[in-house]
Amino acid sequence: MPHTYDYYISKGFDEKAASYFAGGRRKPVNVVPKDGFELLITFDNSEKRILDIGKYIKEGTVYYPLRDENLFAKCYIDADSSVCWDKDSDVDSNCVWSNKIDIGADTCYLESRIF
Repeated sequence: MPHTYDYYISKGFDEKAASYFAGGRRKPVNVVPKDGFELLITFDNSEKRILDIGKYIKEGTVYYPLRDENLFAKCYIDADSSVCWDKDSDVDSNCVWSNKIDIGADTCYLESRIF
């Protein structure tokens, strides 16, 4: 069976995710931090979407360091098309994986809203 909407539904995906995956996955190509812990993300189809990171910033989570607005403002897109932050800018996150905070491309798209 090809990877159609019905295929993803049969695998237990919700309607939103099934439509997204059947229609083709999207990759972020640009990210801009905004006030209120939001990101303006442009995807490879030129669509702009807003992702609210504030809902992820909870004590005890990997995202908790992002409560620092200076760190939050240093977001970038890595080679895997994830939106990322380096906890310590003096450490190479390609060598020390635990230095990187990231959100995958699919989550960025599925959890965001149209700008």
